[in-house]
Amino acid sequence: MDEALADKPAVKRARNSEKTKAAILVAGRAEFAERGFEGARVDAIAALAGANKRLLYHYFGNKEDLYRAVLLDAYQEIRRGERALSLDQFGPVDAMDRLVRFTFRHFLANPWFPRLLGTENIENARFLKTLPDIQALHSPLVGQIKTIMDRGADTGIFRRDVDPVQLYISIAALGFFYVSNMATLSVIFARDLSAIDMVQEREAQAVQMVVDYLKTRAG
Repeated sequence: MDEALADKPAVKRARNSEKTKAAILVAGRAEFAERGFEGARVDAIAALAGANKRLLYHYFGNKEDLYRAVLLDAYQEIRRGERALSLDQFGPVDAMDRLVRFTFRHFLANPWFPRLLGTENIENARFLKTLPDIQALHSPLVGQIKTIMDRGADTGIFRRDVDPVQLYISIAALGFFYVSNMATLSVIFARDLSAIDMVQEREAQAVQMVVDYLKTRAG
């Protein structure tokens, strides 16, 4: 009984630790996405997370290490979402439909993500290059797309001459560009691209473009 009671504070501390780390990562997303790496301030991140700055340094090290953690967490989040789709349970067309919609909706629901990626591109991917196993994080996605394409080709639905990496870049671009440029495009074309009907139209068009492309010259 005494041992069980002794364990409780340790368990509570562990839970609080994970909660604080998660809050710091969320705050880091917001600050780095809004101000870029150079403009972001650790003080602002700690304040937004409601955390002690010393704890931030304890958990994540310096500003560069925190930024790397935020970047890695962002990629891990979208990869987890893709795995949760269980695309192998669906036919090739439905699987591709679901992947395109998920990718578009992820950017739409997390506008900080395109901004964060924009920051890292401004940095010429110098932090991404230092992340261990970043290719390993993405290779299952490429393999999953190839499997869908192969299943589609085997049944005569999809063409066989498509590079899965190039295809994913196109899928991501269809959502990324829309979300990251929504404000300027809305002004240029005098349309509210954030309106639900415009968003739904864009999502449907993205799916059609990808599926129709894969069906071109099928068989």
